[in-house]
Amino acid sequence: MASIGLPKLVFSFFLFFLQLISGLEKIDLNTTLLADDNSSPCVSPFGDFAFGFRKLNNTNLFFLAIWFDKIPDKTIVWSAKIDDPVQQGSKLQITANGLVLADPSGQQIWTSGINQTSAASYGAMLDTGNFVVVGTNSNYLWESFKNPTDTILPSQTLEPGTALFSRLLETNFSRGRFELYFSDGDLRLSPLAWPTEFRYDPYFKSGTSANVSQLVFNGSSSDIYLMQKNGMIVQLQWQSQNTAHSVSGNYYRATLDYNGVFTQYAHPRDSNGEQSWSIVQYIPENICSAISNDLGSGACGYNSYCSMSNGRPTCRCPLGYSLMDQNNPFGGCKPNFPMGCGVDDASENMEELYELQELKNVNWPQGDYERLQPYSEEQCRTSCLQDCMCDVAIVGYSMCWKKRIPLGNGRFDMNSRALIKVRKGVPLDYPGPACNIKKKDKSILLGSLSTSLALNAFLLIIVPLILLFKRKRKSNRATEVSTLLESNLHVFTYKELEEATNNFKEQVGKGSSAIVYKGILNFAENKAIAVKKLDKLSLEADKEFRNELKAIGKTCHKNLVRLLGFCEEGAHRLLVYEFMTNGTLANFLLGIPKPGWNIRAKIALEIARGLVYLHEECDVPIIHCDIKPENILLDELFTARISDFGLVKLLLSNQSRTMTNIRGTRGYVAPEWFRNVAITAKVDIYSFGVMLLEIICCRKNVPKLEQEEILIDWVYDCFVEGRIDDVVEFDKEAMADKDRVSRWVTIAIWCIQEDPSKRPSMRMALQMLEGLVEVPLPIFSSTYSDV
Repeated sequence: MASIGLPKLVFSFFLFFLQLISGLEKIDLNTTLLADDNSSPCVSPFGDFAFGFRKLNNTNLFFLAIWFDKIPDKTIVWSAKIDDPVQQGSKLQITANGLVLADPSGQQIWTSGINQTSAASYGAMLDTGNFVVVGTNSNYLWESFKNPTDTILPSQTLEPGTALFSRLLETNFSRGRFELYFSDGDLRLSPLAWPTEFRYDPYFKSGTSANVSQLVFNGSSSDIYLMQKNGMIVQLQWQSQNTAHSVSGNYYRATLDYNGVFTQYAHPRDSNGEQSWSIVQYIPENICSAISNDLGSGACGYNSYCSMSNGRPTCRCPLGYSLMDQNNPFGGCKPNFPMGCGVDDASENMEELYELQELKNVNWPQGDYERLQPYSEEQCRTSCLQDCMCDVAIVGYSMCWKKRIPLGNGRFDMNSRALIKVRKGVPLDYPGPACNIKKKDKSILLGSLSTSLALNAFLLIIVPLILLFKRKRKSNRATEVSTLLESNLHVFTYKELEEATNNFKEQVGKGSSAIVYKGILNFAENKAIAVKKLDKLSLEADKEFRNELKAIGKTCHKNLVRLLGFCEEGAHRLLVYEFMTNGTLANFLLGIPKPGWNIRAKIALEIARGLVYLHEECDVPIIHCDIKPENILLDELFTARISDFGLVKLLLSNQSRTMTNIRGTRGYVAPEWFRNVAITAKVDIYSFGVMLLEIICCRKNVPKLEQEEILIDWVYDCFVEGRIDDVVEFDKEAMADKDRVSRWVTIAIWCIQEDPSKRPSMRMALQMLEGLVEVPLPIFSSTYSDV
């Protein structure tokens, strides 16, 4: 018994000693930390680490995090809500059940949970960088070292069953595209089918067996190695960058970087402010060539190619392509011109419209749809130019590999030459369209300089006219016009849109009061557009037109359809959108064959992110009021875009609810619409819940055949009877992801609760979908087949 009691006594004395050194490292039970500018962190005894709220630059958002506190850049090594910062005024409290993080309204958004051997007594920030929740018997009930994010520190171990996830970007703490984990004793690095956690084939394996028990970061030597169960050490195959480091004179960390490279860094302890983290060693040697999966984009995003410099990957776009997101060099590239079958008239000579730009020593090894052999380079060029499906050709060794976008796993290859098909006349360095219609290349949408001058003259004329007719118009109408003029949208003439649509020839959609036509803007390098034309002008239709302009004219989000301009000329009311090549989600879900589960899951998450933006991140909060698959459009990469804002309700910045007439579509309308009560953003949550079930099941909620059951009723029956397998029957991909399917069905049932107060916010729903928040069992009071 003495041999057991002595270590515990020493441990208790050690904690007591730490508390004598500094009172800052301890958080007592029921103590609250507040997310605001004046909040003081909990600092470790010698001041090396701090635990608390870290503010994001120029925002009112915060991370609950641990960071190096003595160095200038205060590098974060752990964060609780890695996929979602919290709002100012959020609170962290240590309770008997562990750490609890709540938003300003008091709603719980994260909890540490504890090992329920005893109740929590206090929290402590240790000088190892480990924040611990200590029980009444002085044992650790929870610790950040056992719940890592993207970094491990000296004296920390990574156990089987835990993993490191990279960040999405260097400054974006959302869970990213790479994972470091154990599989049967083998330490592995794998790319993920982001935003899911599905692993593609690993690009690094340690080659060890089930005898390995942990990855160790030795606190004394700063070495990182694998430890077997028998105590034997297995060294990893590191690529050394700089070994001239003093162990005692440096801080160390090992981070799975956002680019997928697992890297050990060192930073001088006595920093004068000019020094920074330096690379000690890293894995793998060349991530560009290490990743070679048939699925996924590779080290870089789709349509880009990867090169190495000082152990770091760099992603580049081919000539004629630009980044999908200018702030994310790893997010892939897109062509700066329309392409694909159906874009051009079949009678045109493709060699007059397109040319091939040579890119030496670059290849996309996967994704060939045709190999021609033997074939000369000239034959290959001609074949690709005449083939509307061919976007890139690789030539060499009397062979021709034809590829179509999206292209994955792009990398340098000394034995390859790529021929990139680009449209003639398009600036090859054009950065691509931005959210605002004010382009760097004024030829896009604004046309030539003369057109720009004409537009300015038009504005100079129209402003006095507005003032002239102001007396004859209601004050709210004047406010609406002013709003439109502030939106930076292009003002089209009716004749321009008539010519662009070939006299409104090709109809691609129809609503209750509008018809959508496909068109081409010839002065914008043949940019495809969708023109929404009011079928007949009425007071209600005009109101919807203005609602749509006000709602989406000032928004900018990758999951909202992009409004390019409008026409308000006499009795004509038209809206001009970017054309979405893959149509509506409604048609996509009911397509044959059934679309894959992973892409459906991606679309669901994108819709959720778009709704979070509308509800919480816009200058003016927006309730869409008509969320349904027909109003979700898919672009060329099957990215979901929320559309059709004619029925939206705009809120004042201090509003959370509003009175309005019933609006929406049967099968997606929340019950409170029928009760003559104020509606909130929760009506969109209800519609999203219905649509989420449609995405999971690839079925309409309200069937066309009377003998078929209402989808939400049927899914609920499956849920309560434990038959979740039936929901995705014959869907092998979804069946392989059964845990997520079950979680998402539960979330959908929460979203369609009859009582709006029981539905989660859209942000909370997104967090549950992403697996960041635990999903409790719902209370389902009734079904809504009559709605």
